[in-house]
Amino acid sequence: MPAVLVYFRKGSGVGNWHAHLRIDSCIGLWAITGSQLKMARAKRSGRQPAGLWRAFRWVLRALLLLVAADLVYLASLWPNWQQLEHGAIPETRFMRHYLSVRSANHWPRMRWDPVPLWEIPGYLQRAVIVAEDSRFYEDDGFDFTAMRDAFEYNLRKGRIVYGASTISQQTAKNLFLTPSRTFLRKGNEALLTWGLVHHLGKRRILEIYLNTAEFGRGIYGVEAASQAYWGIPVSRISLVQAAQLAASLPSPVRNNPAHRGAFFVHHFRKIFNQLVRLYGGPSESPNPGMKAQNLTGPANSVPAGIPAVRSPHAI
Repeated sequence: MPAVLVYFRKGSGVGNWHAHLRIDSCIGLWAITGSQLKMARAKRSGRQPAGLWRAFRWVLRALLLLVAADLVYLASLWPNWQQLEHGAIPETRFMRHYLSVRSANHWPRMRWDPVPLWEIPGYLQRAVIVAEDSRFYEDDGFDFTAMRDAFEYNLRKGRIVYGASTISQQTAKNLFLTPSRTFLRKGNEALLTWGLVHHLGKRRILEIYLNTAEFGRGIYGVEAASQAYWGIPVSRISLVQAAQLAASLPSPVRNNPAHRGAFFVHHFRKIFNQLVRLYGGPSESPNPGMKAQNLTGPANSVPAGIPAVRSPHAI
């Protein structure tokens, strides 16, 4: 491409020479190709070079394609809400993921035995709500107050300590999504949560959650957890055991009735104290390993002498 030469005039004296350099430095004595000249004109006219606009358009197109592909993916996940509301408790995406990687990781067999909500003691239902989503029956699937509080707390700590996902959000995630953490997955989770809340009642959402939440490595649902840790059906667990299961939910693989770390014990005592205020019982929090004795509550409360916790994979 032929070069275009641009010259500047030297004035008389050294001072004039420097003055002309300051004024004309952008068009001094150099060769400018055709594309460079266009860039210089665009710069003088306040416009961005065409190359930047072209790159911006390609980025925009890529984002639109990504969103379109994600919408197609979301459409493939969109369930039959009527069947989900009235049918059997379905196996979740998290369970299928566990089964797909279990052998490679040498994990124990999956335990899952869904039961109807009426077989789950009311104090266990309340314990889970206290632990995970205190405004469960009031919110529309999203607790913006909890989101703000969690954000402010995490900001003070300088790291992510607490999340603010509601029971509805966790149910949608467990049912339909994978354990991956991406912005697109969070967007899908929000849309699926909206669908869940607007098509299912809160009692049905709670029933699905209690039967699909993880309570230890490969242990899904409160019935499987009660059988794994104490060898009894969930309908017979005590207030102490209900608080232990609820205390497992933030991180069930690390914290559960068989592995009682400091965080688990602290969380258990907070939940148990609230249950005692609701249902009655000892004035002080027991050790989470104690047997349930002299605890009052609903008619299906367990009698004294519950067996101590055992290894969840012993049977």
